Amino acid sequence: MLKNIQFNKIILALFIIGIIIISGMGVFFINQLQALNEQIEAGQAIHIQELQNKTVIVLAIAGVIFAIVGILTAALLSKFIIYPINKLIKSAEKITEEDKSGEKKAKSKKGNGAQDLENVLGIMTTELKDKLSEVSTQKNQIETILLHMTDGIIAFNMKGEIILINPAAKKFLSIRPEDNNFEDIFQKFKLDINMEKIIYLESWTSTEQRIQVEDKFMNIFFAPFKNETDRPDGVIAVIQDITEHVDLDNMRKEFVADVSHELKTPITSIMGYADTLLEGDYDKETQSKFLNVIATEARRMAKLVTDLLTLSRYDNNNKIIQKEAFDLGDLVKKCQDKLAIEIKKKEHKVNCFVTADVPPVYADKYDIERVVLNILTNSIKYTKDGGEIKIYVGFVYNDAYIKVFDNGIGIPEEDLNRIFERFYRVDKARTREMGGTGLRSFDC
Repeated sequence: MLKNIQFNKIILALFIIGIIIISGMGVFFINQLQALNEQIEAGQAIHIQELQNKTVIVLAIAGVIFAIVGILTAALLSKFIIYPINKLIKSAEKITEEDKSGEKKAKSKKGNGAQDLENVLGIMTTELKDKLSEVSTQKNQIETILLHMTDGIIAFNMKGEIILINPAAKKFLSIRPEDNNFEDIFQKFKLDINMEKIIYLESWTSTEQRIQVEDKFMNIFFAPFKNETDRPDGVIAVIQDITEHVDLDNMRKEFVADVSHELKTPITSIMGYADTLLEGDYDKETQSKFLNVIATEARRMAKLVTDLLTLSRYDNNNKIIQKEAFDLGDLVKKCQDKLAIEIKKKEHKVNCFVTADVPPVYADKYDIERVVLNILTNSIKYTKDGGEIKIYVGFVYNDAYIKVFDNGIGIPEEDLNRIFERFYRVDKARTREMGGTGLRSFDC
């Protein structure tokens, strides 16, 4: 096919050149004939030999010109027309063969050269459309992923200009519309880092920075990316919101500190009173008083350790749940009876009302009892002497409920979001005096 195309092109070019040369020779001979006629009419002598010599010279020159021009034309056609077309067709055939898994293209060999070229270009057009469609699909997928990522992504070119950013990054860093380069975004956080360090210094090929934006904590990971020639082409920044991790870490530290303090206080009391008893002889009344303090502090430690063990079992899902059917109203009244001594000491008025015919509840009776005792204990403990506490047990649709109302000191609004935070107390001194730890329930 390619040889036919090349041969046809060369023949066509030589044919045109031949016509031009023949036309030139025709003009030359016409001029010579006119000159000959003029000589005859003027009665001048005619030199046949001179005319023959001129004719031979013209034919020789015409032949040389024809040969030179033909060779140059063939070379130029081959270099600037035939070779590129040949290369294009070979590339197209190679792509087609790869996509068709080596299938032979019998149809593409039929017909003349123009039809073959048209078929190949058609195949190339189809392949190009498929590739563009694939690239467009991948682009849409990447944009969708970036749009819905919880982490922030910012890409900068070598000039520090933003070339890609997702909504999460704008939200995390409070990026303004006028912030459009690396310096505008990060210089306000006073980071000891810049584009040059990230890209060119080996020890800074990747780095992490922690920043605080208002009440949020962010971790930023910087890394350079490269182009197809393996040269630096820019920097990408990945922003993660680590506020929850920081809060949990702070809670862990506070938890360890509070546990240590809660254990240290009774241990100090026990050691002090025990050493006092060992140092001298005391009457039975003093010994009994000291021993009661030691026993009280020991029970406090045992209670704290028990709560910690229970909490650990819940955290590790090691708590064995034993469900059974029981009457919720009876359970609440039994909890009230267990706290009768504390209620009497503070002269509280406690009433329990079962507002509906509550069907038996199927749950872990021990756990429900712990919750009720915790809430009632808090109500009794933090309500002033002579207070009033009302307990309501009811049933709505498929849900049973327990409500406890009191006229105690309550919980400040700013502390409500920390109700379930371990060891947290609004007034730690007062809570410790009353024996609370912040584990069984929220202590005010």
